[in-house]
Amino acid sequence: MRKSQNRLGYVMAALVVTFVLCAVAFGQKSGSKSSLTGHYEGTAKNRAEEVITVALDLTEKDGVLTGMIRSSHGDFAITNGSHKGEDVTLEFDAGGATGTITVKLAEDKLSGTWSAGDDGGPVEVKKAAAKEEAPKK
Repeated sequence: MRKSQNRLGYVMAALVVTFVLCAVAFGQKSGSKSSLTGHYEGTAKNRAEEVITVALDLTEKDGVLTGMIRSSHGDFAITNGSHKGEDVTLEFDAGGATGTITVKLAEDKLSGTWSAGDDGGPVEVKKAAAKEEAPKK
């Protein structure tokens, strides 16, 4: 009886150790870089110091970003995007020219600069709740 209790104890200890190691490995893999998928809202400024409202709808898969930029100056498709560590780069179609947003991730905020043609300036957006579309009648 005592030997079977000892074996059971070793088996239980081995299972607990295995579970802890798996949990740590999963946490490192999934927690090492948070996904940017979501809705972001904020502002940008152009060279004329005009404040532009900006909303980003981003989807991230394997470090590649896709989505839309909606602003008071129009809507722009993201044609190429990357996320490496805290560095985020988005390229967008600015009506023929390629625009670029280069920002740093800090908590739930993206801060940096944008440029398109001969215009550009600072941009800052913060993660927000996704906007629900009004039901169609």
